[in-house]
Parts: sequence; C-alpha cells; structure tokens
Amino acid sequence: MTELLNSVTYGEPGDRPPLLIAHGLFGAARNWRGLQKHLARHRQVVAVDMRNHGNSFRDPHHRYSDLAGDLARVVAALGGRADVLGHSMGGKAAMVLALTRPELVNHLVVADIAPVAYNHTQQGLVKAMQSVDLAQATSRAQVDAQLQTRVADAGVRAFLMQSLERTENGWRWQINLDVLGAEMEQITGFPSLTGSFSGPTLFVSGENSDYVLPTHQETIKRLFPAAEYVSISGAGHWLHAEKPAAFLEAVEQFLTT
Repeated sequence: MTELLNSVTYGEPGDRPPLLIAHGLFGAARNWRGLQKHLARHRQVVAVDMRNHGNSFRDPHHRYSDLAGDLARVVAALGGRADVLGHSMGGKAAMVLALTRPELVNHLVVADIAPVAYNHTQQGLVKAMQSVDLAQATSRAQVDAQLQTRVADAGVRAFLMQSLERTENGWRWQINLDVLGAEMEQITGFPSLTGSFSGPTLFVSGENSDYVLPTHQETIKRLFPAAEYVSISGAGHWLHAEKPAAFLEAVEQFLTT
C-alpha cells in the first residue's frame, strides 16, 4: 500500500520543522483539532487519520511496521524530516518510525504509552460497536442506547461515537472494525526491534494512568536513551483531552528547546 494517509493541516511551513500527529486506537485526526490549531501558531501541524480509521484507506494489515511506513510517507511528503507526536497506538507507531527511520524524526513525543506489549485488549469495544444494528437506528441517541448495553461508561461511548457517520444510506462506523479486531494482538503488542533512537524524546503520561510504569523505564532508556518524562497531574490515558492546557505546555516547552 503506497496511498498517503488522510490528513488535516493547520499553519504554514516555516523555520521550525512540521509537526506530525498520530492518534490512538478508535480515534481520528479531528480529535486533535483544538490542540492542533494551538500548536500551529508557529509551525505547520499535520494530523492524520491512521489506516483503518477516519477517512484513510482500509487495509487488512494493521501492524506497527505498516503504521510506521504510513507515517514515513507523510514525513517524506512534508519534506523529509518532522517532529512527531503520537498517542497510544499512534505513539507506538511513532516510536517504531523513530527506531527504524531515525533520519525522518527530529523531536519525538510519546503520549501515555510505552514500547512494550500490554495484557489488556480492546476487543470488547470492537464487539460492542459490531453489535449495534445501525440499520435500525434513526438517531445517534438510539445508537448510544444500543452501545450502553455493552459499554457502561458514557465518556467511552461518546468517544467511540465520534467515529459514527451519517451517510445517505444510513449510519456507518468510520473504523474498520473487522481488521482492528483481527489485529488486536498486534495493536496491544510491540515489535522486537534492535537499535535505538538517540534524538530528543519526551514521554508524557497521565498521573492516573497505568500505561507508563516505572518497570517500563529500563526498556524506554534502552531504546530512547535521551528520553525525558513528564506526568500530567490529574490526567488519565486520554491526557490530551482531559488536561489540554497542561499537555500543551509540556509539549510546546519540549519542542522549543
């Protein structure tokens, strides 16, 4: 697959490298619009829909080598070098990009994820969305009511429903649920890679999240020897949405030093 990811761009090219943003599982570029506009005051900022998400292409393969290759093509189109920010699944893709194509990455920001395999799975959310009878739903409220039987958390349902689109033929999910379900073990895992990325790297984590733990620091330092750490007080895994001002401050301070 050589198709470029769908992208949303704010700001103009300037003295600073462009910033590429990669969202997490079930997300989309539009989730970052507010932060993207703020970051674009002094640089070009490009947020992408990852493959099998949003308006980007569908593909049966969803491994981090694939996702990193997609990001590499975007960086090449931006001039060959960029700052890269990735959250969760997008953070893993960004790390693999930096480890395999370090010449493309200037600064690396990894939001609430570590370069390790996790035991959790999001298969339940995939099945919850697949269980919704979209043909019988005449409103978003009816979709939400169906989801509620499997997803009790209203905040999680609201996040998932950001990928619900109304078309002339009815509702559809802007997520390739079948592929993401089939590739879930790859998504929660992390490839075994040699080498390291010696460029400036920031790991931003939520204080209330358990995705980046002290036990991960040895692996992080081995792969990213220049790694710095910032914890966002009162934030969980979706730290950029829960504490956007603190997240922006940490990212902007890092990118301008």
